[in-house]
Amino acid sequence: MGPRYVLREDLARASLLDAGDLPAASVARPLPVVDAGAGEVAVRRRLAGGAPLVIVRGRAGAVGAVAGRGPVLDARASAAARVARGVPAETRELLSTIGRLAREHRARAYLVGGMVRDVWREAPVSRRDLDLVVEGDGPAVARRLAQELGGTLREHERFLTASVETPGAGRIDVATARTERYETRGALPRVMPAAIEEDLRRRDFSVNAMAIELASGAWGLLDPFGGREDLARRRLRVLHPLAYVEDPTRLFRAARHGARLGLTPDRATLAAQALALRLAPYPALSGQRLTGELGLILDEARPDGALARLGGAGVFALLHEHYRFTALTRRRCVELTATLAWAQARSLPAAPVELTVLVLVADQPREVATAALARLAFAGEPLTRLARCIDEHQALARRLAAATAPSARARVLRVLAPLELAWLRLIGGVGVRAALDWYLGLERCLVSLAGDDLVALGVPRGPGVARLLGELRDGRLDGRLHDRAMEVAYVRDWMTKGG
Repeated sequence: MGPRYVLREDLARASLLDAGDLPAASVARPLPVVDAGAGEVAVRRRLAGGAPLVIVRGRAGAVGAVAGRGPVLDARASAAARVARGVPAETRELLSTIGRLAREHRARAYLVGGMVRDVWREAPVSRRDLDLVVEGDGPAVARRLAQELGGTLREHERFLTASVETPGAGRIDVATARTERYETRGALPRVMPAAIEEDLRRRDFSVNAMAIELASGAWGLLDPFGGREDLARRRLRVLHPLAYVEDPTRLFRAARHGARLGLTPDRATLAAQALALRLAPYPALSGQRLTGELGLILDEARPDGALARLGGAGVFALLHEHYRFTALTRRRCVELTATLAWAQARSLPAAPVELTVLVLVADQPREVATAALARLAFAGEPLTRLARCIDEHQALARRLAAATAPSARARVLRVLAPLELAWLRLIGGVGVRAALDWYLGLERCLVSLAGDDLVALGVPRGPGVARLLGELRDGRLDGRLHDRAMEVAYVRDWMTKGG
């Protein structure tokens, strides 16, 4: 890439996003340059690499520019061989069916999203939800697809999208090809039907702006912004300088893609990231959308990689301007994956997103943590639960360490919510983790006698029954009572002594 230039379309975006007072250099982007005597092939090669236009330079400087004419199905970029090698036969058949149904509605269907990336990288393509774009009436094609496959249809009129849940083919997301208009920083956009060219242009990164056409059966690849080359170079590149300002959740998506695919942001993408963080906060960006992004990170095989990228880039300043990603937080991110697996293996219903939020904010100054929880829209019992974990975990660990008798350890742990147990495991040492494993491995019903048995033995109904059952449980845990007969003897002795 050559020098940086300011495009009129980027100035228009800045004005629309109430960022028209930014220095023009803030939205400058690098563009390839050719000499005025260069041939057409040289220009086409640079346009095929994803440049929106090529600057033509004369002796005195820039004398003009050449823009592309939109996405063209390049025979050299056919994905047919890769599809045949990497996509399961039943999925290929399903995609062919989708292409046929779209043609019947005088529409054209395209495969987009992660499967396109995996096909082109020749990475393993497991059966997953399909993402489709339709030039034409996407919901109409989705309705026909639901009928054909016996699926359940959900339409989302505002975004011109529909989802088909099928018994055998999973979920199929169908979107009308559309363009977007962001009118407020961080807010959801207005969408309008458009051609596939505009649909790919509205996307976040070049590696997400590729599509495979399904109409002809030739599996032709559309790649107007150089996604293939960026995948080969392991490069993450935004499509324009204000991409993150339009939608700051793209910062989270960048971290996920980067960690999963091993992509590194180029200089222009890093500059776009810095610009977006400089323009924070984003009042129109809801806390629910932010926690939703954390949930998507937890779907990754290694969430800690994406979280570390976000922390290192300063993205968590979106939670509070004084947020700092500490070394302790980084270590806890690594522990998060193991703790989530530990909780799942023990059927412990600790909310994964809440545990992730604790990892991110517990090491912050209390006022920063409080503001971050509010920014993430936590309230009511979830907020109380999180605050208790933040404020009491050190005292709790001390009480657990001081509890030498098994019954004392159980009393400390018995009153804790699942989230508190998972958090204690994440931050605790070897002794704490051993105590948690011991406690969660206990049989829930340690005592042979039930409340009715105590009443039958002469214990008056009332709070004394529960208190006595607790004493029996402690006796079992500490090894003083071994069987039902010893429990009965303990109850009779208790009554003899007057309770």
